[in-house]
Amino acid sequence: MGVINTGSFAKDLWPGVRSWYGMKYKEYPVEHLQIFDKYTSDKAFEEDVGSAGFGLAVQKTEGGTITYDDAEQAFIDRYTHATYALGFIITREMHDDGISATVALRRAGALAFSIRQTQETIGANVLNRAFNSSYTFGDGVELCSTAHPNQKGGTWRNELATASDLNEASLEQACIDIADLETDSGLKIAVRPKKLIIPKELVFEAERYLKTTLRPGMADNDINAVRSLGVIPEVVANHYLTDTDAWFIKTDCPDGMKYFSRREPDFDTDNDFDTENARFKAVFRGSWGCTDKRGIFGSPGA
Repeated sequence: MGVINTGSFAKDLWPGVRSWYGMKYKEYPVEHLQIFDKYTSDKAFEEDVGSAGFGLAVQKTEGGTITYDDAEQAFIDRYTHATYALGFIITREMHDDGISATVALRRAGALAFSIRQTQETIGANVLNRAFNSSYTFGDGVELCSTAHPNQKGGTWRNELATASDLNEASLEQACIDIADLETDSGLKIAVRPKKLIIPKELVFEAERYLKTTLRPGMADNDINAVRSLGVIPEVVANHYLTDTDAWFIKTDCPDGMKYFSRREPDFDTDNDFDTENARFKAVFRGSWGCTDKRGIFGSPGA
């Protein structure tokens, strides 16, 4: 157990110290909410249940019977909320020596910084593990796969058939693949790209591929079709993605990437009777995941 005592910040007892560094860094704006749609929860877990609808109508012969189809329950995704907490302790002696207030103020800010970074890291890890078969979802496969099973048979994919780095051709193919998405019953659905999600290492590449009027890196005069059609409305860089060449497209598919907040970050203090130490803590509870995998499309890079 870490306890902050007078020895931890001995220089606070000296009048000549002008400032402390290491706790005043700027933070990036909240980024995990660029990936996930936020919901609140008042239960221990949330479950989203898929539904496999009807297929195409069948031609009926004169005097013949109607063909009947089945609608059935599909895959189940469960969001089990986990609790995360961190705290620090300041001794009574620090209070008596008059330095506990300044230390507590600095450390409370550092604690809030840690909580926010924890949320960002957990959220980003959903994408960091998107191609890892050790992390599966309700349909039994990883988040981004070339073989998501359909409840009524067959498979579909939300990953490029051939892994590719971010470039003009791969972006165009991803948009084509998204436009080709179907229901479990094989009916076409209007799912469109919403935003490109990239690690910081691909910021400059994305700028070249999406902002130039003409085709990037080409000597001819062809237009940049991705830009002129506006098929990628937004680009966001996430500083917590760990794969430097993996990239993703969040779509407008309903019930896609979800973040459930069970308990918002809560900061509290208390005193220990026996030690007279002051305790400070921060706690939050929630879960991050994806229900309909058509809500995200990705490539692990070449």
